[in-house]
Amino acid sequence: MKKRLLSIVLAATMVVGLTACGGSASDQSEKSTEAAGKKTLKVAMECGYAPYNWTQSDDSNGAVPIKDSKDYAYGYDVMMAKKIADELGYDLEIVKLDWDSLVPAVQSGTVDCVIAGQSITSERLEMVDFSDPYYYASIITLVKNDGQYADAKGISDLAGATCTSQLGTIWYDVCLPQIQDANIQPAQESAPAMLVALESGRTDVVVTDMPTGMAAVVAYPDFKLLDFAGSGDDYEVSDEEINIGISVQKGNTELLEGINSVLATMTTDDYDAMMNEAISVQPLSE
Repeated sequence: MKKRLLSIVLAATMVVGLTACGGSASDQSEKSTEAAGKKTLKVAMECGYAPYNWTQSDDSNGAVPIKDSKDYAYGYDVMMAKKIADELGYDLEIVKLDWDSLVPAVQSGTVDCVIAGQSITSERLEMVDFSDPYYYASIITLVKNDGQYADAKGISDLAGATCTSQLGTIWYDVCLPQIQDANIQPAQESAPAMLVALESGRTDVVVTDMPTGMAAVVAYPDFKLLDFAGSGDDYEVSDEEINIGISVQKGNTELLEGINSVLATMTTDDYDAMMNEAISVQPLSE
């Protein structure tokens, strides 16, 4: 009896030992699946800044689901995110955040990177690292076709204008103050909000970048795009302020090098073609 009892105890001990060393079958299966699966690249953007990014209700044109939402994101930034994820072997997850939350999300590691039309400014470089530029965005002015400033040939012709732009951008912080005697209105929380301000007549002038302006005149036929480049009477901005980059957490050299390796295969013509495609399919252009 004692021998039989001892055999049972030993057998039970062996089973427990094997379970402790190897884990359950389900645990092992989960680990194997995780090891075999792709990593996920979490990319943040506003999903409300056409043609860079926007929200739509379906997956047309290759739009990507927005995390924790029934909606989808598309636009130039999503196209770029898809290309980078594909080339580097990642699954892609789009995270929708407001503009002011983008940099903190990268800093905290909540997302892996931001692809959202961010200028590579010295101030931002103190908080995050940036890729090489993935677009070069010149500065333009939007007015109404029948407005007081429709025939402006340079920023001196905008003197005294009521103007606004998006919060936390060089358009608002750097460009608007260069307009003599400007009546600068409070900054708008988003790009769509600044366009609505112009459409509604609450402002005479909106300053933004070329892609946003090109998309705006498609969506709003009564808008006019003024490009003062080459006139000698243009906004003064540095290269860092018009170079658009992808931000990552400080010290994340592996991801940064990977992103740059993808961008190195592309030319400015590639960027322009991609941007033109985004402008052509933005929801308000249809």
